[in-house]
Amino acid sequence: MARFVLVHGSFSGAWCWERVRGPLEAAGHLVDTLDLPGAGEDETPLAEVTLARSAERVVEVLESRPEPAVLAGVSMGGVVITQAASNAPDRVSSLIFVCAFMPANGQSLLDLTRLPEGKHDQIQANLVISGDPPVATMSSAAAAAAAVFNRCTPEETEFALARRRPQAAVLFSTPVDVDEHALDAIPRSYVLTTQDRSLPPVLQRRMVREHPCRTVVELDTGHAPYLSMPVELATVLSELAESMAD
Repeated sequence: MARFVLVHGSFSGAWCWERVRGPLEAAGHLVDTLDLPGAGEDETPLAEVTLARSAERVVEVLESRPEPAVLAGVSMGGVVITQAASNAPDRVSSLIFVCAFMPANGQSLLDLTRLPEGKHDQIQANLVISGDPPVATMSSAAAAAAAVFNRCTPEETEFALARRRPQAAVLFSTPVDVDEHALDAIPRSYVLTTQDRSLPPVLQRRMVREHPCRTVVELDTGHAPYLSMPVELATVLSELAESMAD
């Protein structure tokens, strides 16, 4: 069985993995989740949030147990796990990107969304940035529901909207500073969501083409498979972890 460390995306928290964690643990896996700085129930002021601190938080969890972990991230979490895996490659057995951003060295999340394939991104289309340092919110709950939770039930959407928080925009604009050679030595896979309105499938496919992925699995759902297909996602994560351990 595998050890998983699951990293959430923007506006989110460890809560997003609640319905995935149960099936993974029932299958015998060890699962760690975390709130990134300024997210979920973490009380770090948004003005103090940085990509470096976010990656450091992930590394702390990776180092909290002796065995290396399957490090999985969703959406913006892909940027954070990329940095964290480069910082502590010996603590990561494999990487799984769940409809997540996969930046190359020197790329930020915003750099990826500005590619031609990102033009239909409904997060960027409805993003509101304000304050100094800048903080991101969505223009409305309805916009968030349409962009992220389009394949979720009303109950699932309500559950998520009630828990979302403003996001430190610095995590969107900060480029990763990574060792590509070290990252390429870690097996990676990608879970592609074909009905995604936040990270367009065409952009997901471009990132997969530009980075070595051992396996790509497609789920017919939107940007929140942890809510819309939690059991199916847990099964995919389990199978990918097993395949990459071979």
